Amino acid sequence: MTSFQKNLEKYAELAVKVGVNIQKGQTLVINASIDAAEFVRLVVKKAYETGAKHVQVDWNDDEVTRTRFELAPQEAFEEFPEWRAKGLETLAENGAAFMSIVSSSPDLLKGIDSKRIAANSKAAGTALSTYRNYVQADKVSWSVIAVPSEKWAAKVFPEAGENAVEQLWDAIFKATRTDLEDPVAAWKEHDRSLNSKVEYLNGRKYKKLHYRAQGTDLTIELPEKHLWIGAGSVNEQGNEFMANMPTEEVFTVPEKEGVNGVVASTKPLSYGGNLIDNFSITFEKGRITDVKAEEGEEILKELTATDEGSHYLGEVALVPHDSPISMSNVLFYNTLFDENASNHLAIGNAYAFCIEGGKKMSREELEKNGVNSSITHVDFMIGSAEMDIDGILEDGTSEPLFRKGTWAI
Repeated sequence: MTSFQKNLEKYAELAVKVGVNIQKGQTLVINASIDAAEFVRLVVKKAYETGAKHVQVDWNDDEVTRTRFELAPQEAFEEFPEWRAKGLETLAENGAAFMSIVSSSPDLLKGIDSKRIAANSKAAGTALSTYRNYVQADKVSWSVIAVPSEKWAAKVFPEAGENAVEQLWDAIFKATRTDLEDPVAAWKEHDRSLNSKVEYLNGRKYKKLHYRAQGTDLTIELPEKHLWIGAGSVNEQGNEFMANMPTEEVFTVPEKEGVNGVVASTKPLSYGGNLIDNFSITFEKGRITDVKAEEGEEILKELTATDEGSHYLGEVALVPHDSPISMSNVLFYNTLFDENASNHLAIGNAYAFCIEGGKKMSREELEKNGVNSSITHVDFMIGSAEMDIDGILEDGTSEPLFRKGTWAI
């Protein structure tokens, strides 16, 4: 067996045993591109060997997706198959686990009318809101991983030619610790390390965070009952899982109406098959009041106008600039990776589990506790080697939290 094949086997095992942590008799639902077919077959095998009862694969194809956006009538983007949404809800209610394997080109929908992309996102977000609430409250196990495609690899390594896919595989193996002798053990140790930061932050109970960097002067209030979360999560049945692989972040929920100032992006955002780059967002009493972008400004405006909740933030995440993904100096043009190289925020829906008792709260109860609700959730990167962050306590005392992009604690 070649070293590549060994890593492929380890990556599939990691996805099944640490990512979704499949349980005996459980159903696994995989959403993947046909570009990832070989790897998906390996995941299916590992899942059955681990004890899965059913493994269902929902395939997609970039070429078919592009053709639809080019040729389908406008009304096609304003509806979403009800049977599909209900199917996912039923699977979730019956305790299935969900794995997304991403591999699309960041430029998949470049040149497509932004109104089509926005309508499609809104229709899907509305139809899938119940299912997404299950996911974002950690009622089910879910995990997102990635597999290279030729077009994505060519974007990341434009000089590599026919070796681009191989280079992207190597970068993914390193980022997910798959290249180590025992990745499962390495992830458990990584989880413990991140949780040491979680324990510190939950002990301090900061009232606000103040961000300063080039183009950024932003204050974010945190709800009284906010909780910081690390790498691993626990579903309703008490089973651990890893929602994102890789992950280097600790994160919590911002107070919906407590964000003020301006923040500048530091990495491109791949959203809706397009890139949004060199952008800034201005907030007043939590609400986005202005957006500017050198590239993809209309896409960004459409994103922030998806619904009422998309005018507000739903996540604040801390990632040191010296994280392994940042130190790799690879720009992945994929949020799953790039958000783990940088402090980031998310527009839209907040995670219920980031508030005390939130997993059992209704959406109305969550909103009373300052937790934003939206049909969208999109992370964007703001961290840099220049960023300073202060934690401000209830009595107004200010403490260094980040200095020059790295933990000061």
